[in-house]
Amino acid sequence: MTTTFFHEGDLVAVLTAQPIDRFLDYKAPEGGCHLGAFVEVPLGPRKVLGVVWRAGAGDFDYAKVRSVIRVLDVAPMRDEMQQFLTRAADYTLTPMSAMLRLATRAPGLGDAPSMRKVYRLGNSEPDRMTDARTKVLEVLRDYGGLSFTLGELAEMAGVGTSVVKGLVKQDAVFEEDSPRDTPYPQLDADYGGKTLSPDQAAGAEVLRAALQSDVYGTTLLKGVTGSGKTEVYLEAVAECLRQGRQALVLLPEIALSGEFITRVEARFGMKPAEWHSGVTMTERRRCWRMVGQGDAQMVVGARSALFLPFQNLGLIVVDEEHDTSYKQEDGVLYNARDMAVLRAAINGAQVILASATPSLESWANAQSGKYKRLVLNSRFGPAVLPEMTAIDMRSEPVPNGKWVSPSLKDAITTRLEKGEQSLIFLNRRGYAPITLCRACGHQIGCDDCDARMVEHRFLKRLMCHQCGATKPMPTVCPHCEAEDKLAPVGPGVERMAEEVTELFPDARIVVLSSDLYGSARAMKAHIEEIAQGGADIIIGTQLVAKGHNFPNLTLVGVIDADLGLQGSDLRAAERTFQLMRQVAGRAGRAETPGAAMLQTFQPEHAVIRAILAGDEESFWAAEAAERKAAGVPPYGRMAGIILSSTNVQEVFDLGTDMARRDGPLRQIGAQVFGPAPAPIARVRGRHRVRLLVKADKAAPLQQALAQWAAQFKLRGELRMAIDIDPQSFY
Repeated sequence: MTTTFFHEGDLVAVLTAQPIDRFLDYKAPEGGCHLGAFVEVPLGPRKVLGVVWRAGAGDFDYAKVRSVIRVLDVAPMRDEMQQFLTRAADYTLTPMSAMLRLATRAPGLGDAPSMRKVYRLGNSEPDRMTDARTKVLEVLRDYGGLSFTLGELAEMAGVGTSVVKGLVKQDAVFEEDSPRDTPYPQLDADYGGKTLSPDQAAGAEVLRAALQSDVYGTTLLKGVTGSGKTEVYLEAVAECLRQGRQALVLLPEIALSGEFITRVEARFGMKPAEWHSGVTMTERRRCWRMVGQGDAQMVVGARSALFLPFQNLGLIVVDEEHDTSYKQEDGVLYNARDMAVLRAAINGAQVILASATPSLESWANAQSGKYKRLVLNSRFGPAVLPEMTAIDMRSEPVPNGKWVSPSLKDAITTRLEKGEQSLIFLNRRGYAPITLCRACGHQIGCDDCDARMVEHRFLKRLMCHQCGATKPMPTVCPHCEAEDKLAPVGPGVERMAEEVTELFPDARIVVLSSDLYGSARAMKAHIEEIAQGGADIIIGTQLVAKGHNFPNLTLVGVIDADLGLQGSDLRAAERTFQLMRQVAGRAGRAETPGAAMLQTFQPEHAVIRAILAGDEESFWAAEAAERKAAGVPPYGRMAGIILSSTNVQEVFDLGTDMARRDGPLRQIGAQVFGPAPAPIARVRGRHRVRLLVKADKAAPLQQALAQWAAQFKLRGELRMAIDIDPQSFY
C-alpha cells in the first residue's frame, strides 16, 4: 500500500463520481491527505464524493483552486483498486466517473461513526392486529431477525413510522441503540469441515495448494450436478481464511444466497457479510466499510461485490460461472466472470470458476492451458446422475391448448404413487406470452416497447418483461374494441399450473418463479419448505436450475426443450445445452435414482442428442470448432454498438454515418455489420439500432473503437452504448 502523503495546500487530482470525464484539481485540506483518500469536495454549489487519485496537474490558476472540504473516515482506496478500476474502464470503454460510482454504491459513506436506533422482531404479540401491523411483522420475520432503521422498516412494509412505534410500545418490535457499523463475527476455518469423498478431497487439496502458492491463478472447477463443488471450494475459502486474507463468493441469483449462507454458517460457525439488492442499505454501508477495514473476512454477493474495497483479497469464487446474469446489461457493461479474473490478477489472488456446464470461453481457456482444470466426475454419496430421455412430441397425442404429453403424465403419476417429487420446467414466466384478439388478430404490446405483454394471472395484470411496465388485463380489444375476444396464446408457468392441476387434482402443486415473491427471504423460506417435502409437483422457470437441492425430487420434465434453439444468437446451442443439463441435474440428488424427460419436436437436433448422450466434451469440441471457423468468441472479438433516441430517423442516420466512416476499424482488419433495428427495436419509448463489430482475437479493438466513436457528436436525445464481448443480441 502506498504511503504517498499530500500536505495542506498541495495540489491533488480528485476523481468524482459525477458524470464529468476528467480529474479535477483541489488543494489538500488542513492536516493533509493520503493518496487514495475518500474526500468531500466542492463542485459548483454542491458537495460531492471523490477520491484523491494522484498529484494535481497544476494547469489552473492556483489562487482560484478550491480546497478539499474534508477527508472521510473510511479506509483509503488501495493502489490495486485504482488499477482495477482503470483497467476495467479501459477494457469496457467506460468513463472513470461511472467506474467510481460502481465502487462507492453504499449510502452514508461520509457520515461520522455514531449510534443509531434500530428495530428488530420482539417477543410479544400486539393487543390487536391490523393490516399495517401485519406487514411490519411479516417483513421482520422474512428477514430472519435482521435489524432495520425506522425509515427502512416503514418503507419496506409500506406503512407510516407511527405503526412501527406503536408496535414498539407493545414489545412486538424492539427498539435498540446500535453502533452504525460493527465488524463481522470471526469465521473459524476449522469449525465444521465435512468428510469429503476421495474425489472431493483430491480437488480440495489442489485448490489449497494453489492458495498456498501466493500468486495469481484461475482454476475451472467442473463437476457434474450434485458432485459437491460447493464443499470443495469452501475448503479453498477455509485456506484463504487461515492465511488471514479475504474471500469473495459470487452467486448468480439472490435466490441462491439464503441456502448458501446457511451452508457457510454450518461450515465456519458464523454468517459472512452479504452484498446484494436483498440486504438493507444499512447493511450495505456496514459491509462496504468493514470490507475496507479488513473486518469482513468473507463476502457473499452479486456481481457488483467485485467493486468492494477489499483490503487483502486472496480468493474469488464465481459459482455457476456460465450464468448469463453475470453480464451487466445496462449502465456499465461488464462481465463479472472476466472482471473477477482481472481483479485477482492485480491482487495476486486465486479465482475458482465453478460450474457443471462451463461457458465455452472458460472451457477454451482451460483447453489452452491458460486456466487450470479440476474435474469432479461423480455425484457425492449414493446419488447417481439421472437417466435422460427424449419425448418425441411429433408422435404424442396432445390436445390443442395443452402441453403435457401422455408419456410425461404417466411418469409423474408413477412418482406420485411412490411419494416422490416431480419438476415441470418451462422457461417462461407468467400465464401466457401473448394475448391475442380472435376477432382482428391484434397482439397486445407494451405502449413503450416493441415487445408483447405477458399475462400474469396471479397478479391480474399484463407485464412487459423488457421495461417492467404493467397494466390491468383488458376486457375489450384495444385495436378493434371487440368484447370477450382476447385469448392467451402459448404457455407460461402459471398456465402450466392450471393444466397440471386438471391432470393431478389431488397433488400439491407449487409454482417457482422470481416474480411471485416479494423478497429474497420469502423465496428462501418457500424453497426450504418444498425441499422438506412441501409439494408433490414443482412448476418452475430458469430459477429452479440454479443450485437448489430437492432431495426427494426424482423426475424432471422439460416442456419445451426446443425453446432456446430458435433465433440467431451465436450462443443459443451453448445456452440450451447448459440449461437442460442444469435442470436435469435437479433430479436424483439423494439415494433414489432420478430421470429427466425432454419434450422436443427435434429429437435429432445435435444439441438435443448431445444432452441425452451426456457427452459434454464432444459437444464443447464441436461448438468450439464452429466458433473458430466463424472467427467469433472465444476465437475472435466482437463489440455491439447500441444507438438509441426517441427520434427513429436520427438514430438510423447516425448508424448509417458510423458504418460509412469506419476507417479506424478497417485499419485493424475489423468488419462492421449494420446498422439494423435491434430485435426489440423500441424500449421505454426509445428507438434502438445496433451495429456489430467483429475483429481478430489479437486486434487492438478498444483503441480502434474509441477512435471511431470519437468522430461522432451525440446531440439532443441520441445515446450510444458500446458493449465489449456482448452476451445477448437483443
